[in-house]
Amino acid sequence: MSNPEKLDPILKELQKKYTAIEQDTHTYLEGLLYSKPITYWDYIQTDALLNLQIQRTTLPDEMVFIGYHQINELLFKMILWEIEQVSESTALTAKFFASKLMRVSRYFDMLTTSFNIMREGMDVDQYMKFRSTLTPASGFQSAQYRLIEFASTELINLIDYRFRKDIDRNTPYTHAFEHLYWQAAGKDYQTGKKSILLINFEKRYKEEFLRFMEAHNTKNLWTRFKELPKADQENEDLVKAMRHYDHTVNITWVFAHYNAAKHYIESGSGDGEATGGSDWKKYMHPKYQRRIFFPQLWTEKELENWGTEL
Repeated sequence: MSNPEKLDPILKELQKKYTAIEQDTHTYLEGLLYSKPITYWDYIQTDALLNLQIQRTTLPDEMVFIGYHQINELLFKMILWEIEQVSESTALTAKFFASKLMRVSRYFDMLTTSFNIMREGMDVDQYMKFRSTLTPASGFQSAQYRLIEFASTELINLIDYRFRKDIDRNTPYTHAFEHLYWQAAGKDYQTGKKSILLINFEKRYKEEFLRFMEAHNTKNLWTRFKELPKADQENEDLVKAMRHYDHTVNITWVFAHYNAAKHYIESGSGDGEATGGSDWKKYMHPKYQRRIFFPQLWTEKELENWGTEL
């Protein structure tokens, strides 16, 4: 039984809450009379979640592959959730900034170590059989991962190195989009023709990407960092968190992804090609990507050796 003395202050707080949004408190309380008690499975939507793993083949280990990538996408959603809190904060502090970055880094640490689930827990022969049914789909087409990139750094740091000198803040987003570093993985480097991998990806997400790029042009992690007072920009914990995040995402996690892909693609059971037909080695290896979110926080020597070792 509830204590009436404790109930009265709660009712007063509810009254304040609904009055502030011009709602009738009585109506909401009346609704409680007819609501069902929550259960774990209803809250988590367990049944819906567990019905999303739909295989295209009869090979058992395809389930590992599907479940693993769906878990990745859930973690990407959590990462974007944390970054957005920094992007939208109206009272940003070094402590809050650093705490969010370390949360995100822990998610990426989890993603990094989880590659062993596929590398050691998925039969090579089965993978080489069911992967042919995935063409032309590819992990390259993770839209949430692209959003994480856009939300993390200034757009120039995601432009292919060959084109950076010709792109600045006045460059139209549509032009910048065509010169993002990952575009090269979906184009014939001789003709410039886009692969079906890239065509499908852009058909589904390009407009969303362009809106997101523009929206985060002035509120990505780096621009928010530069808005902080100078003392906060020199805060040891924040700078350490920024560097840790940059290294974790763009070297540690990428290397783990690269090594897992190499384990299967170069297993000798297939043709050595990625499912989407991309030049996967140059696309995935950090020394070729040279994607760095916060280059101003690294020394010349560190930048020169970027991606050559963990």
